[in-house]
Amino acid sequence: MATGMTPLNVSQSLVPIFSGQNYEFWRVKMRTFCISQDLWDLVDNGSTEERQNELKELYKKDTKALLMLQQAVSNAIFPRIANATKSHEAWIILKQEFNGDSKVTTVKRQTLRREFETLFMKNSESVQKFFSRVSVIINQMRIFGEDISDQKVVEKVLRSLSQKFDHVVIAIEESKDLSACSLNELMGSLLAHEQRINRSSEKNIEHAFLSKVEITNKSKNGEGTSQQRNAGRGGYRGRG
Repeated sequence: MATGMTPLNVSQSLVPIFSGQNYEFWRVKMRTFCISQDLWDLVDNGSTEERQNELKELYKKDTKALLMLQQAVSNAIFPRIANATKSHEAWIILKQEFNGDSKVTTVKRQTLRREFETLFMKNSESVQKFFSRVSVIINQMRIFGEDISDQKVVEKVLRSLSQKFDHVVIAIEESKDLSACSLNELMGSLLAHEQRINRSSEKNIEHAFLSKVEITNKSKNGEGTSQQRNAGRGGYRGRG
């Protein structure tokens, strides 16, 4: 009877790989993956004496979790956890080396706060690209434990938009409750406004082009008439 992939094979194909870069992102992915496999409690907290009656089943689950962690790192990282005998032990080794202690985390949070506060939209930047930059910083801040509300992000975005959005910012601030305004809702409003600006710019460019063509044609016609007049006057003087 034909069968699909075994649960272990499916798990192996989904394990996020850590190569030594962007540990914070990998940690979030790995936590989600372990939860999906019902292994996160063992990985994060380890086993306890109170659970010794489950020893055999715990050992089996912990071995599975350790195997997944070993598969989730590149060959360059694997030596760090090669001697770990429990999943929690391997997890803590990686966390201490790549996530850093509380001082390192604090410095990273401060750096991200500065990036957030000094973030402004470029004049030529689209709404989509600006929101992508905002999202990257906000997600990193939250990964490092920063408690930042959507309202604070919305208010920051409104303060940081380029001048062409000034009147729409005023309209949003007057018509919306910013404490209940989501980022997606704000982006939708700004995208709609951006589209109107782009359509207006296209019409202005088209109008300017047509005006230039009209002026050019009139100029050409004027030059022809002037030449004819000059030729006529010159001929008359010749006959006199």
